[in-house]
Amino acid sequence: MPDKYAHGTNTARFLFEVDGLELGWFTEVSGLEVSIETEDIQEGGQNGFVHKLPGRMSWPNITLKRGFTRQDNLLSWLRECSGEQFAANQNKLSRKTAAITLLDDAGRRLRSWDFDDAFPVKWSGPSFAASNGEAASESLEITHHGFRANDH
Repeated sequence: MPDKYAHGTNTARFLFEVDGLELGWFTEVSGLEVSIETEDIQEGGQNGFVHKLPGRMSWPNITLKRGFTRQDNLLSWLRECSGEQFAANQNKLSRKTAAITLLDDAGRRLRSWDFDDAFPVKWSGPSFAASNGEAASESLEITHHGFRANDH
């Protein structure tokens, strides 16, 4: 049986949405992970092992990368969370639910991850060099309070 998540080179696409609004298509996503701290408990008389208890969960920022586009949706969201628009909203941050969806070659949704209380923390645009033959690209980094995975 073929793996429904397997893709050839440069065919995997990731749709990025915020509160259901499509913000862009990406070719690379990193930071989709969670770590759980542990607390060591040493039991008197037990020298063979140390009890490990689960503690806080931590979620690194997510970084999305893609080819550069003319759409300003990402920058508009960034402006809402910082600078003059943030100040105009009395410095109140509207955290949103973001979603990254893995799509197959036909554009069908295979799996998605929903991120709670997300907001952008960094946007990087293209570097320009006439001697560089690489395509222009942009990246977006978001922070969040955890994610849930969903099959479609």
